[in-house]
Amino acid sequence: QVQLQESGPGLVKPSQTLSLTCTVSGGSITTDYYYWSWIRQPPGKGLEWVGAIGSSGSTYYRPSLKSRTSISKYSSRNQFTLQLRSVTPEDTAVYYCARVSIFDTVRRDLGYWGQGTQVTVSS
Repeated sequence: QVQLQESGPGLVKPSQTLSLTCTVSGGSITTDYYYWSWIRQPPGKGLEWVGAIGSSGSTYYRPSLKSRTSISKYSSRNQFTLQLRSVTPEDTAVYYCARVSIFDTVRRDLGYWGQGTQVTVSS
């Protein structure tokens, strides 16, 4: 079964870049028909779609975050990454990676999700 694991620093300073990696096992990120997605949940708020990358490399971003966001994939390592630049405390959240069939979904029943990782933006 497909499993995903997020990794990266849990603390990022304001104005710096948040960088996370998702490592996939039990499936290939080059397989067609799926999108590889990043979703976050700020404290006390709902799930928020951040962006996604398709198996062919096409990227999709939440409009309000597009100017600060980059998603890349590394097929040889079966990994994909998130970079969120110029972060503020409002970017503090639990960040999830997921394999989904609809690129901007936040429904857990439409894909496989990692366990999530807490990222705090603070000086």
